[in-house]
Amino acid sequence: MSRVFILRKKHVITYSLAMLFIAAASLVYWKGAYSEPVDGAPDNPRAIHLVTGEYKSTLPDGKEIESYRWDPGTIHVKEGETVKLHILGVNGEMHSFYIEGTTIKGEVKKGKETVVTFKGEKEGVYRIICVQHPDASHSGPMIGYIVVD
Repeated sequence: MSRVFILRKKHVITYSLAMLFIAAASLVYWKGAYSEPVDGAPDNPRAIHLVTGEYKSTLPDGKEIESYRWDPGTIHVKEGETVKLHILGVNGEMHSFYIEGTTIKGEVKKGKETVVTFKGEKEGVYRIICVQHPDASHSGPMIGYIVVD
């Protein structure tokens, strides 16, 4: 007595997709794409993305005011960790900046990304200060904080 299997088109497609998924998952596992630690070591720095932002408002007397900021405004880094700050210029034509307590300086231009490397060598709070917007009289303060724990 012989057995006859009837395969329907939807079953073939479902089984084929399942096998393709299993093969792709096995390949990712074997290649270790998700097994590499992101530990902030110098040879594998963690990426942190920031943008330049702007707030505008109009006062009751019709005067326009604006304020610039880094977003996110606060970043946490472990002591000894190395990170790469990817800063995208969204608002404002240019923002020259420095990171207080370090020798890091840079410039972010609208539509461009600036990348700087920061190592949290010592516990504390390091301010990212925009030279163009240091206080309220200059549409600021545009100050971000890197907290090293």
